[in-house]
Amino acid sequence: METTHVTEEQKKGRNKLAATVVLGHAIKHIYNSGLQAILLPEIKLGLALTATQFGTLAFSRQLMGWTMTVAAGYLGDRFANRAALMLGISMSLMGIAFFVAGLAPDYWTMLGAMLLVGIGPSMYHPPAIGALSRRFPDKRGFAISLHGTGGSVGEVFGPPIAASALTVLLWREVLQASLFPAILGGFLLWSMMRSVPGEVPGTSSTGAYFRSIAALLRKRQLVMLVLITALRSMGQSAIVVFLPVYLREDLEFSAGKVAGYLAMAQVVGIFAQPAMGHFSDRFGRKVVIVPALMFMSVLFFALTFANPGIQLVLTILGLGAFLYSLHTIFIAAAMDIAGGEVQSTVVSLIYGASFLGTLSPVFAGLIADNYGTHIVFTYGAAVTMLAAVALSRLKLPKTANQMAEGGG
Repeated sequence: METTHVTEEQKKGRNKLAATVVLGHAIKHIYNSGLQAILLPEIKLGLALTATQFGTLAFSRQLMGWTMTVAAGYLGDRFANRAALMLGISMSLMGIAFFVAGLAPDYWTMLGAMLLVGIGPSMYHPPAIGALSRRFPDKRGFAISLHGTGGSVGEVFGPPIAASALTVLLWREVLQASLFPAILGGFLLWSMMRSVPGEVPGTSSTGAYFRSIAALLRKRQLVMLVLITALRSMGQSAIVVFLPVYLREDLEFSAGKVAGYLAMAQVVGIFAQPAMGHFSDRFGRKVVIVPALMFMSVLFFALTFANPGIQLVLTILGLGAFLYSLHTIFIAAAMDIAGGEVQSTVVSLIYGASFLGTLSPVFAGLIADNYGTHIVFTYGAAVTMLAAVALSRLKLPKTANQMAEGGG
């Protein structure tokens, strides 16, 4: 386990580093949420896609995103001193991919463009979170949660920005115009991050990197945490995918009202993430994650019975405190286990486990078709509670703050 002492070299410019990473994450999610919530439906209409074709666009983007996240984990550890360049390239590639999508004349070309769209954003997390973890070993949960908060801010602003752009531009033009702010954002991130003092050396060689990975995978705690992360992701992804469907079809809410309800959850997440990250640093990861998972499970189940109105509002607000906060604390817990080893790759492992959650909506869809959408909430609640029980039996290492307070 790493030492609790924070060196002067680690402290140099780390607040500027955090601000840069959070800003970049917000920009990334403005693009992602605008595409997901507003532009993809316009693409479906504009290219006259079937539902199956539309689904493959989303899956191809996620598949390429997961693959690139794994590769970025290697690059983020092997060349940790090039994190500024990687973040700049990530942002710029995202703009280029959007531009190409804006030129796509048919389904097959758009499918290729969506594969490209999956590359840029997924390059961001491993080097960004790895850099934060190395510089904030004493406040790891809080720092990584701030990164998540930037994403929540972007999720709030992305859809209205994209919708506003569509009032004066066609969807193709919006996608093409996205190139310029992304290139500018990439240059801004690169210039800000490269000026942060203190250089972190990368892994000495590819061989040394893979030896570190092999040692990491022999840690039973980490392997179990990755599996529990997959369970948590399965429960959560079923809810995230089918809650809008439930609001729109079962409760017959307007599209604007659905967007308003989901935005409420994102706003709560903006404030909840740093708070939960701080508490996890102060009192331990498990003390925060296990009760949060249990409470989230109860709220998933409550969606089945919550009456439209104040009950549903309070339930969704409660979910907002956990949906976007727990992922970052899982990452912090994994990094505690790993110590100083291949931090960016640890991020990739957690994101890779979360990718398994993308298969869960398939099972949830079968449940919804046969028994109704509301039964999906019971499925999500059960899987999430299983993750909570499994985590309660796993011993996690103390955080730096806990060890400092305990005298070792």
